[in-house]
Amino acid sequence: MTEYTPDTHTDSAENPTTRRGLREHTRQWADDGGTAARELPGNDDSWVLQPGFAAEAPAVLPPEPDFQPDAAAWEQPLEQDAGNWAGAPGRDWDPREDEWNAEAPALPDYAGQPLSRAEVRDRGTSRRRASFLDTQTARIPAARGVRGLLSSVGLRMSPSAAELAERRDIRAVSQHWPGPRTISVVNGKGGANKTPTTVMLAAVFARNGGGPVLAWDNNETRGTLGWRTEQGPHDATVMDLLPNTSSLLSPSAQSALLARFVHHQTEDKFDVLRSKPDVLASEQKITMADFDALHEVASKYFRLNLIDSGNDESAERWLRMIHHTDQLVIATTTVEEHAEAGALLLEALQERGGMFARLAADAVVIVSQSDRNGTQAQVRSVARGFAPLARAVATIPYDAALRKGQIRFGSLRPATQRAWLAAAAAVAQGLTEPARTS
Repeated sequence: MTEYTPDTHTDSAENPTTRRGLREHTRQWADDGGTAARELPGNDDSWVLQPGFAAEAPAVLPPEPDFQPDAAAWEQPLEQDAGNWAGAPGRDWDPREDEWNAEAPALPDYAGQPLSRAEVRDRGTSRRRASFLDTQTARIPAARGVRGLLSSVGLRMSPSAAELAERRDIRAVSQHWPGPRTISVVNGKGGANKTPTTVMLAAVFARNGGGPVLAWDNNETRGTLGWRTEQGPHDATVMDLLPNTSSLLSPSAQSALLARFVHHQTEDKFDVLRSKPDVLASEQKITMADFDALHEVASKYFRLNLIDSGNDESAERWLRMIHHTDQLVIATTTVEEHAEAGALLLEALQERGGMFARLAADAVVIVSQSDRNGTQAQVRSVARGFAPLARAVATIPYDAALRKGQIRFGSLRPATQRAWLAAAAAVAQGLTEPARTS
């Protein structure tokens, strides 16, 4: 509320007639202009301006001027329409009309309540026009099953609930995140399906979201990732890359140079950094500093790194891998020893607290049916056991294409492909947070 005090005038202080005229004029002004000017109680010389009034309040009526217009002035031609001029002939013109009789602009009604500046600003932004652009996602007709068949012949059918769920999973694994991400696939027990899990996750992310995606064998004891994937036109391993990390991290380094050290998967569109399984672990020992340099190269050239880990949870390279991990994946089968080893690892990470506990709580467990004659009851039993320990549990049916030889996503049965897509989508949900910094 703003208070205005008019200039002093002898008439306003001594002449009651002037004050009455002022009050009368105030009431007329409020009625005609839509404003709510009023006098403060007990103060005849003060004015209060209510919200919605934009002009300054007048002081007191000026004294009646001794004014006689020149008759010769009426004879001069007018350049504007005389009917719209206040001083046109035929009218009794008062010069005060220019000030007092001006039509007040229409003012918004704020219900007589004072508004803060923030409220006034909010009122202005709330009146922004609606956009002409259509923000709705285009509706794609069904492409699967009977609905898809009908759509292909011209009858546009909406997709089923199952197809919509599949599309959501595809969208999840197709995202690109701001900064590189690292996924570590772990289990302290050998043969727990870590390598097939790494290969399948890399294939799903690369086939849907595009490259560059790297599958990295971080196993110091006979890692088999190179055996289960396609070999490039060379036999380079991580030990060949290690002495070249400095040159690859230089500003002038080109991404194509990395093809000398990784093996591209022509069907599944990701790259593989192999270990060297034909030598002893003591001959390919990688320190924490070595792992940091390798991970820096991988993070520079690849948007997503999936690391297939070894079985020694005390190794420097294993511990440093956990330090750089954004999303932890526990790979296991329905074999009791594999499941127990995975659960113990999660519990150990929880007990260590800090970042280890956060990784464990946000982990995804992928349970693969390892027995051709296994039942769904076995898979569900293992999945239920992991439910309190991890963020999500995904199950994979048995598929002979995963048992031996090189793994190709296209060689899997449709049900297995769909299961891996769902598992990768669960993993992708943990990649939306900012990447971990060293």
